Amino acid sequence: MNLDHVFVCGNPALDFAATLRARRSASFEMFVTPERLGAWYEESGVVDAVTPGEDGDVQQARAVREAVYALITARRLGEEFGADALAVVNEAARRPSAVPQLTRVGRRTVATPEQALSTVARLAVELLTGPDVPLMKECGTPECTRVYTDRSRGMRRQWCGMDSCGNKSNAAAYRARKKSAPAEPAR
Repeated sequence: MNLDHVFVCGNPALDFAATLRARRSASFEMFVTPERLGAWYEESGVVDAVTPGEDGDVQQARAVREAVYALITARRLGEEFGADALAVVNEAARRPSAVPQLTRVGRRTVATPEQALSTVARLAVELLTGPDVPLMKECGTPECTRVYTDRSRGMRRQWCGMDSCGNKSNAAAYRARKKSAPAEPAR
């Protein structure tokens, strides 16, 4: 069940923070129902299955997402973490997280929405204290606010994803060049 979730950031915590799209302009909320939130947990690979959620789970996920985004932004900019954001993420991370189980056919992780959210919060803690901090960049497309890990050679990646923002930016640059190029004389 794909619901337009995009996973281009290189880390589930970064992808989670990016579920409020275009924060600087007409933002678009991905977590509008418990079903969409559950689908994100599954599609992201955080869990294999999540039990049905409630509206309160959506509100809690949004609060944790905004705190994760604030912490990612602070870390990326070399600023101190805000106390409120720290408290929200740490509270979520303290709760029981999803636990993988061994089955006859392999590993399977089934969780409640709270356990899945705790797993995401723990992934954010790991990201924000780990070796990928220097690799975090914000997408170069002005309206995009996704933060991604840049693992490209020379760390020259400019966009969160080529399919989402890179192609749009390249097409816009091409149109701008064509528009500003002198017209060819008629023959």
